[in-house]
Amino acid sequence: MSEHMLDLFVIGGGINGAGIARDAAGRGLSVMMCEKDDLAQGTSSRSGKLVHGGLRYLEYYEFRLVREALIEREVLLNAAPHIIWPMRFVLPHSPSDRPAWLVRLGLFLYDHLGGRKKLPGTRSLDLSRDPEGAALLDSYHKGFEYSDCWVDDARLVTLNALDAAERGATILPRTRCVAATRHSGKWEITLQDASGASRTVFAKVLVNAAGPWVLDIVNQVTHTKSNRNVRLVKGSHIIVPKFWEGQQAYLVQNTDKRVIFINPYEGDNALIGTTDIAWEGKAEAVTVDDSEQQYLIDVVNRYFKVKLRANDVITRFSGVRPLFDDGKGNPSAVTRDYVFDLDDRQNAPLLHVFGGKITTFRKLAEHAMQKLAPYFPNMGADWTRAATLPGGDMPHADFETFLEQVKSRWPWLPQPLRKHYARLYGTRMDKLIDHANALGDLGRHFGGQLYEAEVRYLVEYEWAQQAEDVLWRRTKHKLHLDEAQQQAFTQWFNATYAAPAPLRAHAG
Repeated sequence: MSEHMLDLFVIGGGINGAGIARDAAGRGLSVMMCEKDDLAQGTSSRSGKLVHGGLRYLEYYEFRLVREALIEREVLLNAAPHIIWPMRFVLPHSPSDRPAWLVRLGLFLYDHLGGRKKLPGTRSLDLSRDPEGAALLDSYHKGFEYSDCWVDDARLVTLNALDAAERGATILPRTRCVAATRHSGKWEITLQDASGASRTVFAKVLVNAAGPWVLDIVNQVTHTKSNRNVRLVKGSHIIVPKFWEGQQAYLVQNTDKRVIFINPYEGDNALIGTTDIAWEGKAEAVTVDDSEQQYLIDVVNRYFKVKLRANDVITRFSGVRPLFDDGKGNPSAVTRDYVFDLDDRQNAPLLHVFGGKITTFRKLAEHAMQKLAPYFPNMGADWTRAATLPGGDMPHADFETFLEQVKSRWPWLPQPLRKHYARLYGTRMDKLIDHANALGDLGRHFGGQLYEAEVRYLVEYEWAQQAEDVLWRRTKHKLHLDEAQQQAFTQWFNATYAAPAPLRAHAG
């Protein structure tokens, strides 16, 4: 490995790093990606879990960003219909906040900026009559309903990494890049894995897609300079029991002009967020403050008949968004766009990635490779727009028809488990089920929908190396197991998979 020259080395296993690794591998380049923690362990598993245009960004005149995101919304819906699906959002109108005409104008632009094809358009609601208004306070009479999409964010990262690996890339989770130095037109890169062992690789081009840690790579790993800066903004979410009927989500405006999403989550739960607070500490130390939790509860209680309290919170999480610093004082006004900084001194290019959002990751990766095209004159053309992600190759991106086929093929699978496998793994679920012909063939049952066969699949194909990788990032089983079940699973996992992580981190 120390003598092998790679085309591209990517630092960062979040959505941008995984997207770039996938795009580059699909163009025929030799690629390696490292991530100091688990895949998507940082910001990319702590988002609001939406593929959306960003309705509120219209207020900041981010028309290009919103248009690109709206176009990508349907591209991604076709690429991964198992982990991305349409969702309707109810926006109750509060006359004391934005005027109705402004909301209506924003929704008109939202419907038409991106050339919407699949998703239904906006409609007006009479909240006193329409069922979507039943959970809302009687003081809210008028509302609107529009379309966006839901996404399993952590799985989106994993599927990009899996696709990259199957196209020849090497994916190294829990492997830290400790040094990267230019030598004679190439990068000498020193890596350290979880056991402390080091290795050296060489690459023609280096990409810094470290998200909140992008400046740490600039200053401490590559010892280079960048004129760009990043603003760290903390976004916190809470999960509570679902308190309304129907599968619609809600978007409510607060008195401070922020908007809060209230989305159905994992069956009978609700995901509420997010806050926008400038963060000055280390990205890995971010936590939810009680004041943020109360802020979210207060916003919900302003609109809904059910009154949430602190003890309704099942769990909560916080992430740091690495936004490109455009000089705006208000964290909510800071652009969600992305910017590249290309440093090609000594004929050894280094591309820093600043900003970005889940929805535009594919376009960001494509733009990154277009920017690096002069250094790889023989690489392939753009290809990801029409490509599916692993498990997403369903005719016409029709998940419901696929689900019926699953029922016919494996009639012995209980309906909740059938849907769980179909949603997370799509057409790849046959690898998970393998030769099983009955529920007992799936191995040990740990509670909820978690069986041993799924764990073995995640370890073999998706780089799961710790119990938390399985329970929280690759799946959300943690929300459906009690503490005793979680402990029992963790003990079993640690006893079963005690081999050093690098020996198992293989896919493709």
